[in-house]
Amino acid sequence: MSKVCDVTGKKAMVGNHVSHAKNRVKRLFKPNLHKHKFWVESENKFVTLTVSTKGMRIIDKNGIDAVLKDIRAKGIKV
Repeated sequence: MSKVCDVTGKKAMVGNHVSHAKNRVKRLFKPNLHKHKFWVESENKFVTLTVSTKGMRIIDKNGIDAVLKDIRAKGIKV
């Protein structure tokens, strides 16, 4: 599974893990990604996307058709 959200483009960020003694060690902050199947009424089929929770909220707000149009305009194959 790709570690990038198809809708928002969120991916892992680098930061510091800070202990009680204030020792700093590099670490990754990973986004909350899930593979989710969405029913696309206009195409009469399911589409599987890797989305974050923010991406799911965007799909709920704008609709799957509008989001798919934007994703395909970016050149991502769906």
